[in-house]
Order: sequence, then structure tokens, then C-alpha cells
Amino acid sequence: MAQDNVTPVDPYLVQFAPDDKENPKNWSRRKRWYLTYFAGLLGFNATFASSAPSGIATQLMAQFKLSEEVAALTISVFVAGYCVGPLFWGPLSEQYGRRLIFLVTFPVYACFQVGCALSKNTASIIIFRLLGGLFAAAPLTNSGALISDIWDAKTRGKALALFTLAPFVGPAFGPLVGGYIAQSGTPWPWLFWVLTAFATVCFVFIYFTLPETYAPIVLLHKAEQLRLKTGDHRYHAPLELVQAKQLHKRLEESLTRPFKILICEPMLIAVTAYMSFVYGCVYLLFEAYPVVFTVGHGFQPGVLGLTYLPLVAGSITGVFGYLLIFHPQYEAAMDKHKAGLVSPEIRLNLAMSGAPLFAITFFWFGWTSYPSISYWAPMMAGALMGLSSIWIFLALFNYIIDVYLIAAASALAANTVFRSAAGAVFPLFASQMYTALDPRWASTLLGCIACLMIPIPIVLKRYGPILRARSRFAPALV
Repeated sequence: MAQDNVTPVDPYLVQFAPDDKENPKNWSRRKRWYLTYFAGLLGFNATFASSAPSGIATQLMAQFKLSEEVAALTISVFVAGYCVGPLFWGPLSEQYGRRLIFLVTFPVYACFQVGCALSKNTASIIIFRLLGGLFAAAPLTNSGALISDIWDAKTRGKALALFTLAPFVGPAFGPLVGGYIAQSGTPWPWLFWVLTAFATVCFVFIYFTLPETYAPIVLLHKAEQLRLKTGDHRYHAPLELVQAKQLHKRLEESLTRPFKILICEPMLIAVTAYMSFVYGCVYLLFEAYPVVFTVGHGFQPGVLGLTYLPLVAGSITGVFGYLLIFHPQYEAAMDKHKAGLVSPEIRLNLAMSGAPLFAITFFWFGWTSYPSISYWAPMMAGALMGLSSIWIFLALFNYIIDVYLIAAASALAANTVFRSAAGAVFPLFASQMYTALDPRWASTLLGCIACLMIPIPIVLKRYGPILRARSRFAPALV
């Protein structure tokens, strides 16, 4: 008589019980919401630091005899650091945990802010900005993954809405603070001392309040405790089966995984291209706004920083719009179906609404940028940009996480590398483009490119299930 082919259960493999309090998804809601807000703060810290030197650009140009293009490098090289950092911090967090990566990166990041404050020449400040950006990339990659660690799919979209504010609110506040430091006559190094203090405070809170959230690492610690408690060394965690490989092989796999996922995944390529364009346009504003508002309307540095506030207001409005309109639709779908059967493509409805609004933003901003027209007109275009950008980012962030799940950190790392490259490159040509073409035609060009991007979420909505079925990295819905 033939025996059934049953996979034996390993009694020494450490797993979570259904209601295990050590499972990050079973922690109290108060604790998880605190960690969500804190993850958003860490992302805000990094993006705030990225754009802050634009407010003191005039002082830097006078101090170091910089050209306008080299002054723009203080923003671009920091964002360029985001291109390298995620290749390490995302995959390494999947090997060693989120907490350890934060504990290592934040103090080093703070030290490089000190280096910027003490810089005596152009080369040193550029190098310290680049290295600072490399270590500041950790929260941009791992904060989103941290949120996915602690929330189920039903609540994760609401939690990510807060985190997604960081890439837009942070860069908008940077020029405001930097501009008022410059306008008050305070020496430019004080901006970097402010950034140092902010990073140090964040590190203190990381050390005392941020636990490990990555489930495989939590299970690893649980297995270590069981071995210590029982003296039985047969207890092991799933991650230890992987870590049996030699260290260099694990690192090679971890560091190449984001590129393997990106190259093999048409979905991720399309999403990354769109997010890169949106992100690049946000950083382009830090060079385009001075052309419109300083040259055209005669704004001083401190007042120029205020022109970014509509971007903040629009971003916050976009989050509330998502929470009031689109997230209830997703919750209703979750209630209607089992959690595992809800298609990730439902997340794309938000991007389908935001995409045409994002394109409209550029035509509005460009053709109201005449000095003869009130500055309120182009300023308020920033509100629509903030709202539409948030909707696109929220939709595509959630889509990446829903599609790739356990490989989300690596997928987000690949995404962060390429959109950060766009964020680094766009400011380098923005000023010349807006001066050569004038703000009207420069914005029209960007608006036309944004129009070409509109079909991306529509096509993914239609063909996403087919692409996921062929994917090596997207787990099948069961």
C-alpha cells in the first residue's frame, strides 16, 4: 500500500504561534503607530537634509567661489548617495535586521553633517554631502520596509500614507529653514549644526525606542533564547538555514538581489520609471523656483522658502484624500475577500487619479509664471503637485510591497536607487533649462513627459495579474 507523501514537520524550527506577542504584527496598536510615526520622522530627517543647502546657496557661492552649477551639487551629490546606500541597507536589513542598520547608519550620518559644518573648501563639503547621503539613504529604504513588517495589508496603506509624506514634506521644509538662516545673517555652518542635532536626537530615540521588527530576525533571536534557556542546540530559525552559507556568498546575493529583481520584473521597471520622474521633478523645483520667484518676482531667500509651503499643504491634503476616499475602498475589498485574494492592482486606482493631475501641474505652473501675473498662481500649482505626487507614490509604494511581500525591501531598494538618481540629476539641468527655454516652455516639456507616463498605472491595472503569474519574485495569491 502506497504511503502518502507528507512533508515532515521540523519540531525544532522556531516559528510564530498564531497569537504570538513576539510577532511584530501582533504588537499593540499604540506601539505600532508610534513606530509608524517614528519611521516617518526618520524619512523626514533624511529628505530635509537633502534640500536644506539650497537656502544657503548664495552664502556657499560667496564663501567657496562656487558657480551656480557647483552650488547645485550640494543637493545633487547628497541625493546621489541615495543611489548607493539602498544597495547595502535594504538587502543587509534582510540579513541582519532593521534595528542594527539604523544603529550603524545614523551616527555616521550625523558625523558627516559635522564634517560639512567644518568644511574649509569646495571638495570637502561636496565629499561630506555625498557620504552623508549614502548613510541617510537607510531610512528611505528601510522605513517603508519597517512599516510593512508591523502592519497587515488592510492597515498598511494607511500607515504608509504617513511615511510617504517624507519625500515631499522634507525637501519642502529644507529651503525654508536654510533660507531664513541665510536671511538672518547667521553663518552658513549653523545649518549643518542644526542637521547634526536633528540626526543625534533621532539616533537617541532609535537606540531607546526602536525594537527589531523584521520577523526572520525576531525568530532568530527567539531561537537563540530557546537554545540558551533549554541548552538544546537543535532549535533553529528559518534564517539560519540561509545563513549557513558563507558570508561572502550571502553578501553577494544580498547586494545583487535588487538588480536581479528589477531586471527581471517589467512591473518594477515601469513603476520605478514613473516614480523616478516624479521624484526628479520634486528636486527640480529647488532650481526652477528661484528662476520664477527670485528672478521673476524678486523674492529674498527666506521668503523664497515660503513658496514651497503649498507643496507641503498639497501633500497633506493628498494623504487625507487617500484616507477618506481610496483607503475605505481597499478596506471594503479586504472585507469582501480573504486577505490573500485581494489583488494588488486595486492599489493602482489612486495612481490613475493622480497621474493626469500631475501632468496638469506643469502647464499650470509654467503658463502662470509671468512676472505680470500674481505669484500666488504658480505657487498654488505646487499644491496640486504635492497632492498628485503623494497619490502616485502612495499607490506605487503599496503596489510594490503587495506584489513582492518578503522581497519588498530589495524591490524598494532598487526603486530608491533609480528614483534617487533622477533626484540627483534633475537639479543639475533645471536652472539652465528654465533659463534657456523660459519657465513656460520648460514646464510644458515636463508636462508632456508626464502625459506620456499617464498610461503606466492603467496598463499595470490591466496586465498586472498576467505579469505577476510569470514573476519569479512575486508570490502567488492563494
